[in-house]
Amino acid sequence: MPQDFNQPVIDEFRANAGRVGGYFEGARLLLLTTTGARTGKPHTVPLAYLPDGAERVLVIGSAGGGPRHPAWYHNLLANPRVTVENGVFTYEAEATVLQGEERDRVFARAVEAERGWGDYQEKTSRVLPVVALTEVAGGPPNASSPGAALKLVHDAFRRELSLIRKEFSESGHSLGVQLRMNCLTLCQGLTFHHTGEDTALFPYLADRFPEAAPTIDRLSGEHEKIAALIAELSTLVKAEHADPAAVLPEVERLTDELERHLTYEEEQLIPLLTTT
Repeated sequence: MPQDFNQPVIDEFRANAGRVGGYFEGARLLLLTTTGARTGKPHTVPLAYLPDGAERVLVIGSAGGGPRHPAWYHNLLANPRVTVENGVFTYEAEATVLQGEERDRVFARAVEAERGWGDYQEKTSRVLPVVALTEVAGGPPNASSPGAALKLVHDAFRRELSLIRKEFSESGHSLGVQLRMNCLTLCQGLTFHHTGEDTALFPYLADRFPEAAPTIDRLSGEHEKIAALIAELSTLVKAEHADPAAVLPEVERLTDELERHLTYEEEQLIPLLTTT
């Protein structure tokens, strides 16, 4: 995509914690910064991505089905250490171009989830590259305070759940491989987030604010309830012949329980975090 198109999208992405309108509205979007193969200068582009578990995401060098690979792809071939922004975190990643059967399998997943990838491939004689971006170094959320960071992370979970609910409702009679991966990746992310709160944030707040013990006990109990819902949902999604119509109610149950939990946690903990 030309830079004059990219820059407004980049600016909007950074100003709105990853949310953009227009062409990319409702898409899973990240910003990828590579090092120019010839110039050595940073080069940032917005890209649609595919969730692929807790440790990596996938991007595709479609270039709109054009005859040449995009510049960012040539850049990461020369220097595979890249920077990824997802609206909540900015982290360093290692780019790996998938090859052979793995590439074909992942690309088939992408086409199953979004026919547009197949349309791009049909427009060109080149094989569209699929690249895995694996996090190697990260940091805290891109927020001005601990309270703002909590809200930022929570809102990211809300947006992803909304996307997954929409995908399940539109999936027809079979559960696609990429939709399974989207759901399982969300479950892994929630589990990681709640484990971090249970082992670090909650003990810290309990020590600093003893009067908050009943609130923290309630939040910990809600984590256990949500963990059980995550386990049930994961089991259903992993089943060989999973029916989207059977899975969607479990997604809705998790969404309802999680929204109540996130809202209560924000009401109770953000004021405490503001004073730390």
